[in-house]
Amino acid sequence: MDLRDVSLTALRVLRAVAENGTFTAAAAALGYTQSAVSRQIASLEQAAGGALLERHREGARLTPAGRMLLRRAVVVLDEMEAATRELSGSPAEAATVRVGWIPAAGVSLLPRALTQLRRTASAITVVSREGYTPALVRALRAGSIDLAVLASAPPFRPPDTESPPLVLRTLAERGLRLALPAGHPLAHGDYVDVAELRGQRWIAGPSGDERLMGVWPGLDERPEIAHTARDWLAKLHLVAAGAGLTTVSAVHSGVAPPGVKILPVHGGPQELRRLLLARLPGHPTDATVRVAEALRTAALADDAAE
Repeated sequence: MDLRDVSLTALRVLRAVAENGTFTAAAAALGYTQSAVSRQIASLEQAAGGALLERHREGARLTPAGRMLLRRAVVVLDEMEAATRELSGSPAEAATVRVGWIPAAGVSLLPRALTQLRRTASAITVVSREGYTPALVRALRAGSIDLAVLASAPPFRPPDTESPPLVLRTLAERGLRLALPAGHPLAHGDYVDVAELRGQRWIAGPSGDERLMGVWPGLDERPEIAHTARDWLAKLHLVAAGAGLTTVSAVHSGVAPPGVKILPVHGGPQELRRLLLARLPGHPTDATVRVAEALRTAALADDAAE
């Protein structure tokens, strides 16, 4: 076993596979062929003297040895990127915090937090990226982001089963709401009864995790999905056009386009959704702590505004 001669390219490939979850997605992210990714991982595993990734039907997952190596690799890659900036004459980044966030957090939470940080901690640079919970969790594990704003639904299990567990903090817990056209027969009251949702047409996400948000949970029928859309604003405009109903977070009430009414649903189990702030265990930097606190304050302000 000798890792002293492994290339930075191989380490970047390991990080990309860990973050994207599959060799195919990692290849696309890096602009490589899948065979090139496979060769880099094979050479890295040969140098490490064992498997770094477990291949399974859904993709690839780091082994304990892979997690250990990735932790070290992230430090090396970050230092090399910092050295590249210095050699090119670029100004050093005094305090940069990388934040991943689910689409719902872009409605108000992230803008509020960034506005606060510009006033109170202008020396901190926040670099952010949108994603869905599984991808953001992988990015945290891969060291590509420092904080992640995640979604969680009952029974509120941890976002992954990797070790060590992520450090989680609940930013908000809100009820799920229903968005429907303002002229819809169900839009004339203060709430909708769950029994009235039978036979409705729905606008839902195409696949996976919170992207499936759109159909009210627990309906005792196979729902008719009339339209699929990834973007929550596209869903709301489809609702405004009378194309169907969709589910939204309570925070969307203040930003719905004209022609959309957002109401609670009564008569069934209370549908709650949590907004979580996640990071890797360990001692966060002072800048990371400041950004986390700004996100927490923004969540409180969102709750107060509802």
